[in-house]
Amino acid sequence: MNSDHLFRQLEALDPAAFCDADKTIRVMSPRIARINPGKKLIGRARTVRCFDDFLTIIEALDQANAGEVLVIDTQGTTRAVVGELFSLEAHRRELAGIVIDGGCRDTETLATLDMPVYASHRTPVSGTVQRLYETQVPIICGAVAVNPGDIVYGDSDGIVVMSEPQTYELLNKAQEIKQTEQQAIAAMAAGRSLI
Repeated sequence: MNSDHLFRQLEALDPAAFCDADKTIRVMSPRIARINPGKKLIGRARTVRCFDDFLTIIEALDQANAGEVLVIDTQGTTRAVVGELFSLEAHRRELAGIVIDGGCRDTETLATLDMPVYASHRTPVSGTVQRLYETQVPIICGAVAVNPGDIVYGDSDGIVVMSEPQTYELLNKAQEIKQTEQQAIAAMAAGRSLI
């Protein structure tokens, strides 16, 4: 199964089904919240590690491929490292989304994009652009490990992170769970008790 086919299957499901399929799955902290409404987050991680500075994010954005998700570990900085300019450029380059364990700003503009953006907080104060940190290395984002190329899968409930083999391993079970839920919903709509 190629990535496009896998991602189409993920589009028909939701992260909750994968969490039900495996209670030990990597789930980002609930403090990493969706900034804007819209489509699901589905893509491969392009990782960034930085602190108080967004020069590394510029580099990662320049190197990113369409369909990737920028996953950013700011190592606890309180400054914004992503705003409208980076988000608009990521959207123009057809990235699948941005996930920041750190701050963002210009959220009124971000709310107009259909590309998912997640962050741990909002702040008007931006970082500097002086130091190059690391890209495409294992990071911690939302209290879970994220490796370059991991599948990042999110909706308004939150984000799960899976390796590609793990995604394939859980896919059938997640589909069965979703089908069972849809059957229960249809039965309740027909007047049957959930109990």
